[in-house]
Amino acid sequence: MVAQETFRIMGIDPGTNYMGYGVLEVEGRAVRSVVLGEIDLHKLSDPYAKLRYIFERVGALIEQYNPREVALESPFFGENVQSMLKLGRAQGVAMAAALSRDRQVFEYAPMRIKQCITGRGSASKEQVAAIVCRTLAVDEPPKRLDATDGMAVALCHYYMTSNPLYQALADNRAKGLGGTKKGAKGGSKSWAQFLAAHPDREIK
Repeated sequence: MVAQETFRIMGIDPGTNYMGYGVLEVEGRAVRSVVLGEIDLHKLSDPYAKLRYIFERVGALIEQYNPREVALESPFFGENVQSMLKLGRAQGVAMAAALSRDRQVFEYAPMRIKQCITGRGSASKEQVAAIVCRTLAVDEPPKRLDATDGMAVALCHYYMTSNPLYQALADNRAKGLGGTKKGAKGGSKSWAQFLAAHPDREIK
């Protein structure tokens, strides 16, 4: 019997007060939660001290849990430009920490992550957390939803990259962002087939 490949995916939900993360272990078609947690940044008032701490903590987590790939939620484009810039910096520093350790990095839009986990791009954080915990048999959910948001990013990456249609579009670096016509055209078809294969992940 051929041994099944085992590897880990780290998901990160960037934030400037709390940065959620989750590490998912994949063995064949089976997945399990390795760790759920958050990086507490709210006591650091200096924005540059926060960025340094993010870089150090993300780097330490990568060294501790040794994920093969790191997936991050892309910043949400809202009306508050300052908040958007701060979030983008936090995400960029987390990316740099992963890249400096030769890890593959991927991005997914917030709506794509929610859609991939729950079947609805408008799902609440509580709905995402409930399905993440149910899928991974997490008996004691973390106190903060940042942690389950981080794991949701890791699960989204696993679902997307294990989808044959996604693999066919692997050269499209927009990944889950739908940044090109090719990605946009394949997105709805890909999602329909994914949902047909995983009906339990649709919220009705």
